[in-house]
Amino acid sequence: MKTKINYRLTLTTLVAGLFLFVSCSKEKQKVNGTTRVAIKMTDAPGNFDAINLNVKEIVLVSGSTPYTFAAQSGIFNILDYRMGTTRPDILVASGEMPSGDITEIRLVLNDAGNTIVVDGVEQELKTPSAQSSGWKVKLTEAPTLVPGVAYTLLLDFDAARSIVPTGNGKFLLKPVVRGVQEATTGLVSGTVIPLDTDPEVLVISGTDTVGTVADPVTGQFTIGGLAAGNYTVKLIPANGYRESTINNVRVALGSNTDLGTVTLRK
Repeated sequence: MKTKINYRLTLTTLVAGLFLFVSCSKEKQKVNGTTRVAIKMTDAPGNFDAINLNVKEIVLVSGSTPYTFAAQSGIFNILDYRMGTTRPDILVASGEMPSGDITEIRLVLNDAGNTIVVDGVEQELKTPSAQSSGWKVKLTEAPTLVPGVAYTLLLDFDAARSIVPTGNGKFLLKPVVRGVQEATTGLVSGTVIPLDTDPEVLVISGTDTVGTVADPVTGQFTIGGLAAGNYTVKLIPANGYRESTINNVRVALGSNTDLGTVTLRK
């Protein structure tokens, strides 16, 4: 099986962000009261049979104070939860926290129970030592939680770029997670043939690029978390076929822009 992990992506894509499901004031302010937050995960696919994650907790930081949400999902195969499918996400954790600005998020995994299945063979996924404090992202813009409003935080796990081969048939897990708005963003989907083209799919807007890989069995792909606007979609095959570019792909909030079947040619 060919595992594709090297994306030509911009720094904007490599740094995960946190967005919220409802609109709120962007002014940095202290707000009295509490807010309920639900944290879900979804997947940007990779060429693996399964990636089983054992999430320990999600930590949201407001100011300098961390608030820990214990995981309630158990071990799950993140590849089962994919935008644009009948199971688009899984609820990982939820709870109350003081209202106000969120300045950081951390995804913390348990040391054991994280595995990968490749060609039907399951093996342990090791995580670097830094995982003890969680995989954290500084937010460029800290959103404000408003009292009495329920928020949903959707973490988009990039399977292809989160799995790092060590060169001896083993793999490391270094999560690459992108925060997206659950219902106020759009999707781009489609199917690529022939199946053996094994292409990267890049959705580009200006200097921002979001990437995934087409499913090796069906040729299907879905990329979510896209703001409304016009995009360029580029399909880059593994070898033997020409790249294909689709211009002026319109994305609307809450909608799926289906490109249909795209045929790559030699």
